[in-house]
Amino acid sequence: MTMKKLLALLLVLVMVVALVACGSNGNETEAPTDASQPASDATENNDNTDNSDTSVGTDLKVAVFYYTYSDTYISSVRTALDAQLDALGVTYQDFDSNGNQTTQNEAIQTAIADGYNLLIVNMVTSGSSDTAKGIMELAGDVPVIFFNRAVDEDGVEASASVLNAYENIAFVGTDAPEAGHLQGKMIGEYVLEHYDELDLNGDGKISYAMFKGDEANVEAIYRTQYGVEDANAVLTAAGKPELVYFDANNTSGYQVDLNGQWSAAAALDYMNTNLSQYNEGNNNMIELIICNNDNMAEGCISALESAGYNNGTGKTIPVFGVDATDSAKELIANGKMTGTVKQDAEGMAAAIAQIAKAVGEGTALKDAVAATAESNTEMYSVAEGVATKLYVAYAPYTA
Repeated sequence: MTMKKLLALLLVLVMVVALVACGSNGNETEAPTDASQPASDATENNDNTDNSDTSVGTDLKVAVFYYTYSDTYISSVRTALDAQLDALGVTYQDFDSNGNQTTQNEAIQTAIADGYNLLIVNMVTSGSSDTAKGIMELAGDVPVIFFNRAVDEDGVEASASVLNAYENIAFVGTDAPEAGHLQGKMIGEYVLEHYDELDLNGDGKISYAMFKGDEANVEAIYRTQYGVEDANAVLTAAGKPELVYFDANNTSGYQVDLNGQWSAAAALDYMNTNLSQYNEGNNNMIELIICNNDNMAEGCISALESAGYNNGTGKTIPVFGVDATDSAKELIANGKMTGTVKQDAEGMAAAIAQIAKAVGEGTALKDAVAATAESNTEMYSVAEGVATKLYVAYAPYTA
């Protein structure tokens, strides 16, 4: 081999060695991101790097199903629960059911197939033991924590509850009648204190409108019932007449969101129509508005503002809701809304996360619920006769 060829060969070898050294940085190849799942429908967090004392040292993989992202209160729970699960350092994914139970069931099947080993479910079809049982059958051995929306029909005895039919099931929510009782008492006391100024047409009675979030939802049923009944109890005890529903032709005594979405849009549409017929010009103005939630209260306030009411300085029709969302609190602070009942989104999320953490550590759901209740007896309690049903307390909220 000539000296020229030898030098050329050595030069090639040097270049190969240099290229290998530059191309290796000691890192593994990053797996491609799965873009098949729209971000609006599901959000996944795989950050397991939390080394704090709150982290769960297991392979817990959590799927969280919301009945809809568009509900303001549910959105608050989601924000709070995401923060709690981040603190635990577990892998989790959120799913938006868009108000469709079939969509939710299909997502649950997908999550099970993808290896999620804890389901947290906010059912679309509320108050349906058949729906809850169907989800439990899909879940198989995977534990399920239902939350917010009742899993049993109204009036079901504790012994017959779906929560007592399975070992790997729990529920975190509220005592359904409580919000209605608190709202009704609040309304009755307010009306009694401001009776004469509320009686716009001077007929000695207060006319009201009631907005119901969902025809079959247990919470909606009780809020609609007790929001009026308990207010009337306060009024009649003081010698005042009962509230009178504004539309004598509507024997149900409420207007309901036909889509079951508890939406501001539904209440806005109803209220705009109401005000076109029932107003001070016709001497039959609606004098009080009661809503099952703050979303619907906001819709009513928007209609009132367009009609010249509830602008924070002038004439105000009292509006009451439930949830104590941030936007409702702002409306109350600005004098546009009168009161609400706090449904604690942070408290609910904290309870769910505490139970999830215990499950990840191998604790049975029944024991996890009991321990959560004991951790804050002012906030949480266990339902009588249903050891896996945790109640989160309500509280009245006014300015």
